[in-house]
Amino acid sequence: MRRRARRLGVALVALAFAAPAACGDSGTRAAPAPPPEAPSPSSPSPVTSGDVPSPVPPSPVQTGEDERYRTARMQMVESSILGLGIRDQRVLQAMRDVPRHRFVPEDQIGRAYDNRPLPIGYGQTISQPYVVALMTELLDVQPGERVLEIGTGSGYQGAVLAELTDEVRSIEIIPELARRARSTFGDLGYSVDVRQADGYFGWPEPQPFDGIIVTAAPDHMPQPLIQQLAEGGKLVIPVGPPGSYQTLWRLTKRNGQIVSENITDVIFVPLVRKKD
Repeated sequence: MRRRARRLGVALVALAFAAPAACGDSGTRAAPAPPPEAPSPSSPSPVTSGDVPSPVPPSPVQTGEDERYRTARMQMVESSILGLGIRDQRVLQAMRDVPRHRFVPEDQIGRAYDNRPLPIGYGQTISQPYVVALMTELLDVQPGERVLEIGTGSGYQGAVLAELTDEVRSIEIIPELARRARSTFGDLGYSVDVRQADGYFGWPEPQPFDGIIVTAAPDHMPQPLIQQLAEGGKLVIPVGPPGSYQTLWRLTKRNGQIVSENITDVIFVPLVRKKD
């Protein structure tokens, strides 16, 4: 976890998104950028017993990395993240540090640093880097804060969060993706607690979160997640009908009341729920 001065990119709210994302991809689209697409959703399923945190130290070690990947990652941050208005220095550094190529299938490694989502199997994608940075900046994570992610997917978003705080929990509905993400976190040294569960209901323990980020779109605002926000906590979430534009919201709990901000239009895959 790196402690650097933060500066929230106010320009984010002003971004206008037009044409829909390419068929089969989820995400946001920014006018000046290549087709943005959305965070790798994955979502929830009932909490299963036996889920344990990844037994790894909080700070990842990336020694021996191929210089080609590091160079490609620096270029991605400059052109597709900093270049599109992300200004929080801690978020930018996290995006420089997390090896995205380690979170994609082998046949996608050559495209790992493209500013687009990539398939990871099971009908899911790894999030577009710009969207990960945007939502992370909106969440405004500070060192030591407790953060919950709904939709672990590949683990990429969770790793970015783990660069900012050592208190990250993540819920994934697809068992195979949950297992794969735990393994990747362990290999890279990220301390992220992953559970396979129905993320609509949040984390089972009665402990409020300073930040909650949702990487798939429910058709309404999940009240259990709002109830799990700590005072001053933020919820960043897309909400809207499947197969169409949704709205990316940031909700902040202030003096026990919820203050809502409409950020922009996005396109995400639907939040998967446990079938009865």
